[in-house]
Amino acid sequence: MNIDTLIIYMLVSFFYIISPGPAVFLAIYNGIDSGSRAVMVFAVGNSLGLMLLSIASVSGLSALLLASPALFFLVKVCGAAYLIYLGARQLSSAKQAASHSAIPIDDVKRGLLSYFKEGFLIAVTNPKPIVFFAALFPQFLNADYAIAPQFIIMTLIFMFFSFVSLSVYGYLGKQARSFLAKPNNVQWFQRMSGILFIVMGVSILFVKS
Repeated sequence: MNIDTLIIYMLVSFFYIISPGPAVFLAIYNGIDSGSRAVMVFAVGNSLGLMLLSIASVSGLSALLLASPALFFLVKVCGAAYLIYLGARQLSSAKQAASHSAIPIDDVKRGLLSYFKEGFLIAVTNPKPIVFFAALFPQFLNADYAIAPQFIIMTLIFMFFSFVSLSVYGYLGKQARSFLAKPNNVQWFQRMSGILFIVMGVSILFVKS
């Protein structure tokens, strides 16, 4: 892989990663809800999930998945179900907040492992990266050079961009915590986030291989 190809790959990966999606929105929510530390753990989990998908794309598993409508549909259903679950959880939290005069958004403490699992699951159950890796990697791999080093470099770049992007989005979310100092704003945010997660969950079902 020459430097020009690497730069193009970096640009394509960067703009794909920073585009709004389930992981980005969840990073923002976790930043508001629990702060930077939780977001960084979430970002690590998400990056490792993307690494797993990247390995699958090179090993041929993604090609098998894309060639099997039943398997691809199963992945879509799992991803959609998880996002809809997150949305329902937020709507339930909004109802609970409505029954109290004031509830801090981080009232319920979660272990850091739960954020790691959340980031990992968001990555591996989202069919969009599977399609992206399967379509992207072959375009940039140069058969005149060893494949393994190229694959490692591309994967590490993608993981780095993902980690930094989610961390930045989470930090921006953290800065918005003052907006949620009022109970009414908490309820509004939880309702909107719940609806958005459900909408993203349903939209995943329409992703085509």
